Amino acid sequence: MSRIGNKAISIPAGVTVSFNDGIITTTGPKGTLNQKIAKSVTPVIEGNELKFVKNNAEQETDAMQGLYRALVANMVKGVSEGFTRSLLINGVGYKAQVNGNKLVMNLGLSHQVEVEIWPDVKVSCPTVTEIKIEGIDKQRVGQFASNIRDKRPVEPYHGYGIRYADEVVIRKVGKTSGKGKK
Repeated sequence: MSRIGNKAISIPAGVTVSFNDGIITTTGPKGTLNQKIAKSVTPVIEGNELKFVKNNAEQETDAMQGLYRALVANMVKGVSEGFTRSLLINGVGYKAQVNGNKLVMNLGLSHQVEVEIWPDVKVSCPTVTEIKIEGIDKQRVGQFASNIRDKRPVEPYHGYGIRYADEVVIRKVGKTSGKGKK
């Protein structure tokens, strides 16, 4: 039994959800998203609620019910509110800025790191050490943030690098001097 799959998704005002030919479409003030749905699960729209009904009683179908419920709930939230991911840059001389459709970063390397901004993602730099990524697709926003973070992951001794704003970096103790130890 899927606990998440049995929960109903409430559809906010201004968002429409439709299901045709195995594809569920959500449209809202921020845009439109589509998701293909397996035949083992059927979405049922009743008023302003959406539920997913299993077509058979297999364990795999329980997992699919929960999966599609979570995906569609994220789609509904994305087209109504959107998703945001914030990154922080820490290090001497480390900074970022947006130039056109590229994110240009100085990360302590001999060259600038340039990342092409995806068309469905909006990137801004409120300060030179902060990067804000926004979009309607949760997976795309998270993947783009992860790609940026991979350019210079945080090192544990000084904390230099790129990290998520809500990430906790566990710092390591550096070397101790060898004086007096035998």
